[in-house]
Amino acid sequence: MTARQRLLDGWERGFGTGTDTLLTAVAGSYRGLLGAREWMYARGFLASRSLDIPVISIGNLTVGGTGKTPAVELAVRTLADLGHRPGVVSRGYGRRGGGLQVVADAASIRLDAEEAGDEPFLLARRLPRVPVVVGANRYEAGRLARARFGVSAIVLDDGFQHRTVHKDLEIVMARAAAPWGNGRLLPGGPLREPLRGLRRAHLVVATGAHQAAEASDIALALARHAPGVPLVTAMHVATECFEAGAMRFVPLSALDGARLLAFAGIASPAGFRRTLGESRVALTGFQEFRDHHWYSREDLARLESQAASGGADGLVTTEKDWVRLRRLPPLRRPLYVLSVRLQLTSGEAAWRDAFARLRPR
Repeated sequence: MTARQRLLDGWERGFGTGTDTLLTAVAGSYRGLLGAREWMYARGFLASRSLDIPVISIGNLTVGGTGKTPAVELAVRTLADLGHRPGVVSRGYGRRGGGLQVVADAASIRLDAEEAGDEPFLLARRLPRVPVVVGANRYEAGRLARARFGVSAIVLDDGFQHRTVHKDLEIVMARAAAPWGNGRLLPGGPLREPLRGLRRAHLVVATGAHQAAEASDIALALARHAPGVPLVTAMHVATECFEAGAMRFVPLSALDGARLLAFAGIASPAGFRRTLGESRVALTGFQEFRDHHWYSREDLARLESQAASGGADGLVTTEKDWVRLRRLPPLRRPLYVLSVRLQLTSGEAAWRDAFARLRPR
């Protein structure tokens, strides 16, 4: 087990006594910093600046995958359905270079994934004609999107802990199963901030749940820390599939009974495994890589060898992973790429109403 795997396992199940004591002490310092920042915002020493158009934040309380990118896509589509001209602002994690960059304008994608970051590039690809801007300074990125492209609303990717921009709608994503891990703050657990931070949310979305009853841990946390905040449930559903070598779309039914080796370098590979489990794919194996992993020729050669030894007909991965390997030579076996979308399974009216209440200031 790698150091990263041991850390993730500890976040879910707890650490040994010695490690636990050390991480608890470090987490205490982290808690102090969070408290100081909260005190400064409450007393006006720090302030959020307004962009004078509705700002919607998609974020979470934990480190790890909760399905923020598909939620950003759904938020943009909801805004467009309501008559807005939405834009997306992201930090662009893992990108090469810095500063403010326009990933996509209303006409085309202007940056590759290496310069944009894999998630902004994927959003630009999935949302044609929607401006996507990346920058560490979200306020300046938002100003650029508004001034240059005339957007009437902005969706912030991973913006819950980002307090410098005034946000009109805070959406928190959480996994329905074990949403808070061991319930501890970083680095002793996966929490970016205490659960009382839920009181800033306007809407909480539990992913991996067909109904509210499957998100009982989140419902209990809301009842204790943020009573009245609506809970919505959602599933990540495969909507499209293409074969990467030929760049041709194939029906999802083409994967029925196929023996495939799956691999993923995303924050929550278990979510992709669950999506595959709901199909009729016969997995010969599942290889996990670290989140945002950029693949090498050696990686693909090892995957090809693993597929051959397992008798796999081909391989299957996520669209986000394909973004990070598409420049490499094609595999000898077919590589199927699944596109997923966030599908609301309960609370759709609460989601729609939250967006319908947004008005330009």
